[in-house]
Amino acid sequence: MGFFSKLFGGKSQDEVKTVEPVEYKGFLVYQEALAEGGQYRVAGRITKQFGDEEKTHRFIRSDVLGNEGDANELMLKKAQMFIDQMGDNIF
Repeated sequence: MGFFSKLFGGKSQDEVKTVEPVEYKGFLVYQEALAEGGQYRVAGRITKQFGDEEKTHRFIRSDVLGNEGDANELMLKKAQMFIDQMGDNIF
């Protein structure tokens, strides 16, 4: 890690998180809560493969929770509800 990265808090390669998607009705849901002021904002991605093209819908909700696990769980529930309501029209 370089001097400026240490000084200004840059992230190292080791800190990159790998998110395992949850499959739901042909969609892949990635739970990616965002750390914000000691809490976690509900956020993530929904993707689906259409032939050779993968489409992605990214969303960030106004909901903020005390821990990352709860934020990710709520994100999954909201994503499933969104998929049920919109289907392929998400994209």
